[in-house]
Amino acid sequence: MNQPGKLYGIGVGPGDPELLTLKAVRIINEADVVFTAASAKRDYSLALEIARPHLSPSVITKFLSFTMTQDKEATVAAWDGNAEQIAEVLKEGKNAAFLTLGDPMTYSTFGYILKSLKKVMPEASVETVPGITSFHAAAARLNRTLVEAEESLLITSGAYGGDQLLKVGASIENVVMMKAYKNIKQNNQALKKAGFYNNSVAISKCGREGEEIIKNIDELETRAPDYWTLVLAGK
Repeated sequence: MNQPGKLYGIGVGPGDPELLTLKAVRIINEADVVFTAASAKRDYSLALEIARPHLSPSVITKFLSFTMTQDKEATVAAWDGNAEQIAEVLKEGKNAAFLTLGDPMTYSTFGYILKSLKKVMPEASVETVPGITSFHAAAARLNRTLVEAEESLLITSGAYGGDQLLKVGASIENVVMMKAYKNIKQNNQALKKAGFYNNSVAISKCGREGEEIIKNIDELETRAPDYWTLVLAGK
């Protein structure tokens, strides 16, 4: 019987192919199969496109589709099915890499894969390779310090509004609001109420074609929502 292979969770960074780590590039090229998440409607993955300049022409790539639905049972079943596909490869004694945007442990699809794999193949060997997050790339692009000295930093999602910021805003000095493309008015109101508005900036598609830096975040309310938008703010 073959010795089971290992799964590597690979963070490919925020968009610039030069921001992959040397370790990530090495493992991607040593893997027998490279997996990545894709829309159920089409086989396309930005994570794969970012990594493509580093891929060997002979590497096997496989798309794992996921469904955007509010049905929790359907979502869990889909991720379990994806994990089973990975488990099949590992049980053949092959090593697999799963590519994900940014860092695998920060608002990442890899977290769902990891949970499901533990159910379908508890004995699976997994190694996670960290990647540069979008907010670290944004801070570098803007030459803006995220946090210093005795300050604190909140990393939160704006997908459901700014409630989390309002809960803890009085005790922090800096905030990163990821997924700042939904509930924009509520998010802006929360930033204003918590005292972060005057020192805030948004950036969209950081490091990629079409990058935009929006210094007046009220402008976000007048434009079409963009999934790749985040806000950096401080007191």
